[in-house]
Amino acid sequence: MQEIAPGMKKPLYIIIALCLLLPCFSAVAQVTPVKSFKASPAPSPQGEFSVFSSITKYLAAGDVASLSSWFADNLDLTVLSSSRNCSKAQARQILRTFFDSYTPRSFEATHKASEANKKYLIGTLNAGGENFQVTIYATSSGGDTYKIQQLGITRSY
Repeated sequence: MQEIAPGMKKPLYIIIALCLLLPCFSAVAQVTPVKSFKASPAPSPQGEFSVFSSITKYLAAGDVASLSSWFADNLDLTVLSSSRNCSKAQARQILRTFFDSYTPRSFEATHKASEANKKYLIGTLNAGGENFQVTIYATSSGGDTYKIQQLGITRSY
């Protein structure tokens, strides 16, 4: 049997101990993989898309006054075939006119996405016996306060 040099005994013991304990560490160190981001049509109110929980409720009810509290001071608004950049008050009036003509029955979010301080939603609004595609783009200048920068309502065919 070969003799081990006196200075090598300590490192050898450490290596042997690590080899014996490695199975214990690997069992403890197993990490559950983080779920990849997947846009969910119905996140919990505390989830990443909680900003849309109130907005979708207001769309389904046709509650323009509450919905407009989420509007930026100026926003891009598309309703049917008319697009324009308008003030919060103008957007409120345009949507009130739309909901007077098309009484909302339901709203279902079909896609949500986010990036940094931006949130995006696509959904289907059933109103006046027709289906409309709704797109919403909201941004935050920091924190959890989001404002709708773009809102689009177009007929679904």
